[in-house]
Amino acid sequence: KITMKIDLDGVKGGQGITGVQSKTVSFTIGRSQVSTVDMNTQTMTVKRDGKTYKSIPISGGSSEHPTYNGQMVISEKLEKTRMDGSTVGFDKRNSYDIKDVPHAMRLSSSGTFLHGNYWGSPSIFGNSGTSHGCVGLRDSKGGGGDTPGKWFFNESLVGDVVVVKNSDERTIKPDNGLNGWNLSWSDWKAGSAT
Repeated sequence: KITMKIDLDGVKGGQGITGVQSKTVSFTIGRSQVSTVDMNTQTMTVKRDGKTYKSIPISGGSSEHPTYNGQMVISEKLEKTRMDGSTVGFDKRNSYDIKDVPHAMRLSSSGTFLHGNYWGSPSIFGNSGTSHGCVGLRDSKGGGGDTPGKWFFNESLVGDVVVVKNSDERTIKPDNGLNGWNLSWSDWKAGSAT
């Protein structure tokens, strides 16, 4: 539960600008959910309010196209979306075009998603990285049924944190999505306007 006491009545904010309100605002924030993707084990551990909630087998980026390391934030949820590799820089040899990717959650501006995967063999999940850098969860075409992809989509909120570790890729840049979490505190303060 958060309580903010805002005492701005009479406070000068600039030339000709003076605050006119003093009030208290209270609100409650949601639960904490942090999911850690371990590329060594091809497993995602979902923690809710600090306690392990569920472990899910995944298929992350291949050795040719590894998934970014680092702390990422779910910034968008799409029940179904088209993913076209040519829009994120893949050439014809490495490209893909999947018109109906289920349960897609955006992790970066550059096209990293955590999403359902119905086209991969069930044996890849928990065993091998096969994607172009995304994190795939077993799912069904159309997104129906009781699948890990659907479960995670339904249990996740925009703003939830996903941490990827043990990838051969570099750490995601702080300005690639809502990923400023990857800045050190000193770098964060150095970029402040104050």
